Amino acid sequence: MTQPRFQPLGDRAVLVTLGDAMSEETHAHVRAACRRLSENPPPGVTEVVPAYTSVAVHYLPERVGGASPFVYDRLVSALSDLLATVAAGERAPLRLVEIPVCYGGALGPDLEDVARQHDLSTDEVVSLHTAGEYLVYMLGFMPGFAYMGGLAAQLVTPRRSSPRTAVPAGTVGIGGNQTGVYSLVSPGGWNLIGRTPLRMFRPEHEQPTLLTAGDRVRFRRIAHDEYIAQGGTS
Repeated sequence: MTQPRFQPLGDRAVLVTLGDAMSEETHAHVRAACRRLSENPPPGVTEVVPAYTSVAVHYLPERVGGASPFVYDRLVSALSDLLATVAAGERAPLRLVEIPVCYGGALGPDLEDVARQHDLSTDEVVSLHTAGEYLVYMLGFMPGFAYMGGLAAQLVTPRRSSPRTAVPAGTVGIGGNQTGVYSLVSPGGWNLIGRTPLRMFRPEHEQPTLLTAGDRVRFRRIAHDEYIAQGGTS
């Protein structure tokens, strides 16, 4: 297990690096560290944000305890003590989330192009995409956008050379070796293969994002009429 490495992230955050490459093992360590920090936050810590191989720890300098005259050193000392014994097994139980998707057509305008790039039929692309179980490594880019690993090697597709200026919310895309769902209308360069009627970002809820880091996701193919019946829009 890689020992934590610390570096300042501005004057109100510390970046704690826990690995050198995106992997499920490193992700488990990141989740375990987040759990430990959330359950036992050192004085002054206000937020813990996970990424692929690191955790950003935000803090209020005036509230950090300790004897050193330097706030950053005091916080790093507290974080180091707290994370010295953290183990991947401390992560919270995994949650499996099913996301219904209507593939192709106007809702997935790049499906045929993805199939052509890999010498597959569109049905084969959908079968491969729905056969996988994906791990949410982190949320970023916009509220509720989950970066998911676990994409079949046959579907790994470079991002588009010309990004779109407005991708509809709920659109499912492939970018490199990851898949994800656009949570809000936004520009985007991923290959769009379908759309879900589910809302990925719900600010009125206590938990505003449908997915969180550590979730497992499966996609289920639905017909267009089911997509509309579940509240989807064309």
